[in-house]
Amino acid sequence: MENENQKDLQKDLQKDLQKDLIMEAVREVMGEEKPECPAEAEKEKQAHALELIVVVFLGITALLTAWASWIGSLHGGNQAANFATSNNLSAEGNSMYNEGMQFMIQDMLLYNELMNVLIDMHFAEAHGDFATYERLEWRFEQLETNMTAEFEAAFWASFDAGESPFMDADFVESYVMHALDVLAEAEELFEQGNVYGAHSDSFGLVTVFFTVALFLFGVASTFKKRRNKLIVVGIASGAFLIATIFMMFLPLPTDFSLMQFFGN
Repeated sequence: MENENQKDLQKDLQKDLQKDLIMEAVREVMGEEKPECPAEAEKEKQAHALELIVVVFLGITALLTAWASWIGSLHGGNQAANFATSNNLSAEGNSMYNEGMQFMIQDMLLYNELMNVLIDMHFAEAHGDFATYERLEWRFEQLETNMTAEFEAAFWASFDAGESPFMDADFVESYVMHALDVLAEAEELFEQGNVYGAHSDSFGLVTVFFTVALFLFGVASTFKKRRNKLIVVGIASGAFLIATIFMMFLPLPTDFSLMQFFGN
């Protein structure tokens, strides 16, 4: 009788085992998972939420990295354009300055010759040598035709004052005034180019921080332990925050507009 009970018990166990195996096979075929305990389910939910956050930050960081790199390149392009224009204006200004100095030297030589003729005229007049006086007067008139309007006005103004026109600083500066304006513009463009260069370097630094954040967000998912993963995500978030705040205080290129890149 006892043997029969044991046999019946074994048969029941085998049936239960077979049922469990059948149910397990059905769950595998239907894609169902084994029931989990609430604690494990909560951990899995938190892990999934963290992965989702990391993926979102990966996308945002990638976009901001591309943006910072692009704006930095625009600043670099403006820097190159300013430096090129500044160099051209510097060459033009130096040429104009040398030309102005040559004109001034010519006028100085003309002034000396005019004064020599005037002295000889006064000497001939004082000695009653009117023939020489008329010849020198004709010579003076011929020399006078070589005078520019500005030099002629300055000559007679200084003559009445009994001094040389080249003692007047404003008159001397008038020879190179336009050249100095061009050189000043070249210097201004050069300084603005340095500003663009500084902005380009700053955006380059922002790109480095975003790249670091992008790398850390990318490798965070490889860590198994939640604690290690949170540490890496925290460091990446710090780099992301620093780069974002720093970039907010950096200016965009002059006259920047997205519409200009779409043909408008």
